[in-house]
Amino acid sequence: MAHLPLTLVYRQSFIQDSLKASAETKLKIAEQCNADISKAIDIVVGAFNSKKKILLCGNGGSAADAQHLATECVIRLSPGIKRPGLPAIALTTDSSALTAGSNDLGYDAVFARAVEALGNEGDVLIGISTSGNSASVNNAFIKAREKKMSTIGFLGKDGGASKALVDLAIIVPSSDTQRIQEGHITIGHIIFQEVEQEMFG
Repeated sequence: MAHLPLTLVYRQSFIQDSLKASAETKLKIAEQCNADISKAIDIVVGAFNSKKKILLCGNGGSAADAQHLATECVIRLSPGIKRPGLPAIALTTDSSALTAGSNDLGYDAVFARAVEALGNEGDVLIGISTSGNSASVNNAFIKAREKKMSTIGFLGKDGGASKALVDLAIIVPSSDTQRIQEGHITIGHIIFQEVEQEMFG
């Protein structure tokens, strides 16, 4: 029997190790974040039932997560549930606003400015940051508090500066950016699927 090339052996090992690390992180989320995820569901259901909306923001992969989760609200998550669209806006998708804000106000202010313009008392801001130290996200949290919005942080590592700025911090128990991002989208799916089920299932 021919031996596998070393590069292929390494690759197979890397794939297995990555999948195991991802699964282990999700099991830790189940153990350590269950109560916080449940609190987030209550906050979001309460907001939607009060005719309020969800704003979401983040940078890089977290920007993509913000857009992804906003879409799950506006369109739907579970094909078997027929429901109206739920109001959610990703603050990461308007290139004109992002570039004008960055040019005129500085990038650290772009999400705060959007919260100032679009957020109202009783709305919810979900900020997504793997480190918890993103100035653009943290400034948005500060602005949201000024406007008497609820704030939820999808965070990682030790929660960073965001931890002290939010009403609810959901911290993925990992220091690996990839695992944290995978955790965030899983948590978001759980929250919004259960919101959908409780409101319309």
